[in-house]
Amino acid sequence: MIRRRVTVLGATGSVGASTLELMAQAEAGGAGVFEVEALTGGANVARLAEQARRWKPRLAVTADPARLDALREALSGTGIEAAAGEAAVIEAASRPADWIMAAIVGAAGLRSAWAAAATGATLALANKESLVCCGPPLIDRVRRAGGRLIPVDSEHSAIFQVFPHDAPEQVRKLVLTASGGPFRTTPPEALAGITPEQAVAHPNWSMGAKISVDSATMANKGLEVIEAAYLFAMPVDRIDVVVHPESIIHSMVEYIDGSTLAQLGPPDMKTPIACALAWPERIAWPAPKLDLAALGRLTFEAPDEARFPALKLAREALRAGGSAPVVFNAANEVAALAFLDRRLAFLNIAAVVADTLSRVTASGVDSGSRNACDAALAVDAQARREAESIVRGLAAAA
Repeated sequence: MIRRRVTVLGATGSVGASTLELMAQAEAGGAGVFEVEALTGGANVARLAEQARRWKPRLAVTADPARLDALREALSGTGIEAAAGEAAVIEAASRPADWIMAAIVGAAGLRSAWAAAATGATLALANKESLVCCGPPLIDRVRRAGGRLIPVDSEHSAIFQVFPHDAPEQVRKLVLTASGGPFRTTPPEALAGITPEQAVAHPNWSMGAKISVDSATMANKGLEVIEAAYLFAMPVDRIDVVVHPESIIHSMVEYIDGSTLAQLGPPDMKTPIACALAWPERIAWPAPKLDLAALGRLTFEAPDEARFPALKLAREALRAGGSAPVVFNAANEVAALAFLDRRLAFLNIAAVVADTLSRVTASGVDSGSRNACDAALAVDAQARREAESIVRGLAAAA
């Protein structure tokens, strides 16, 4: 039986809520016992309060200070401490725990992930931006504290499960799979008129709006290439991407002897969460079963980087080094959100990223610096300002 003292950062989001649902399922099945130290959420105070009443954490935090009174009222009489604001989220991340889920979306999750990395806990990382913006320093911080970082992205979880951690020299290359998103077969001339509603309708995965847009542009796969390079100390030229529309093979590791090991499973985020929650053991839950005979076939194709240039831009940022990946991430986040707000055309998302990369100098981020997080966030802020300026310029010219 798995026993964990748990903190969930971003509990009200898709991954955070799935984490708590998985814990409940594991407890109901007698597979785990969980004590919750802290839960944090965003604007959805009603959901956060409901989760807190169910799990009885010592601390519940909303990132929005304006919602503190509402949270306190919702938790009145429970004995659960309520707090609000970025400092409170960081304090929650710093509390002693065995296992911390870092699932706050976007660069907003970086400071709390950085704080969690110093606790010595197992850090289950679902926040892409923390690795992209501050990968090597963050990984080093976890190790120095005596903890372990386990990726929760389905692709990196797949690699983690079949990667020879004690003998990385045996690996020839990593192969990340991509669904291709909702527009894999859309005629190029139709992409200009893509709406936010179409972009968030992912064919296989249930995800948040911004992450769904990243899948539609394949920027998510570019971010994952950067993450994989940092997580597994792999040069960019030894990381391939293959489009696999069924999303059954989640990624592969090719060995020097010609063997390729893959992790397979139905597209359900609870599977990589379960892997991280129980590692190095396995935890039973009502997982969907993989029926290969019913599937009949698995298909693969090369990614179309002309149609989806974000993947190429991410590789270029990784090769450029320094903080170029930080710039890529910040510009992409600004552009994706502008698209969701209907201020930017779908095809201009990658254009904003490319223009921002050309304008913002990518300085180095010292992996040994105690201020690596602050340095990355400073570059992030600069890139966001530049990207927003480019978005406004495109809107004015439209």
